[in-house]
Amino acid sequence: MRPAVLARHATAAVLLLVQIPIASAATLPLGTRTIYLLDNQGSEYVIGRIELQQQAASDLVTYQLDMDKRRFADHFLSMKEMKCLEGPEHMCFLPYPYDNPHTLSETDLRWLEHDLLFMFKPPSQFGANLWNGVYYQMTVTDGAIEGEARAVDLNQLAAPPDNPAIPPFGIHDINETELEQRWLPRLIIR
Repeated sequence: MRPAVLARHATAAVLLLVQIPIASAATLPLGTRTIYLLDNQGSEYVIGRIELQQQAASDLVTYQLDMDKRRFADHFLSMKEMKCLEGPEHMCFLPYPYDNPHTLSETDLRWLEHDLLFMFKPPSQFGANLWNGVYYQMTVTDGAIEGEARAVDLNQLAAPPDNPAIPPFGIHDINETELEQRWLPRLIIR
């Protein structure tokens, strides 16, 4: 092939590469998004909204939660008022009780996971058993953030963490759970 023809082909190949989007890892959805809990049949329950904003010159995203308290029933459990979704079991929202930066990145969603903690209990059970904590371990997918229920003992939040800059629940605190036994085993933000 002549050098002039090779040069044209090379130029055409470069132009094609510039125009084709290169596949990349899933990116965090930005803007106002809706937070859903999903049951095992795929029914969705809207529980609130979240505003996600990219921080300038950073890979961090700040977020602000707005839980829809109208969706939750008031329950007085173990000397504390709690907001609970009522169904085959009660899912009570337990906001993280200490200050945190309300930031996340594509690879670290731990603060958001801590801000969306729940406790489950049978409707007939009296009182709150904080060892029945639900921690939605999250991942970024195409256009969404998805979470799957894990078990966690929320009694660990009775005292502030030693280092408030680090989310207190770590890999050794979060355990697998039988998803089919939970009423709302999944969370999605889209």
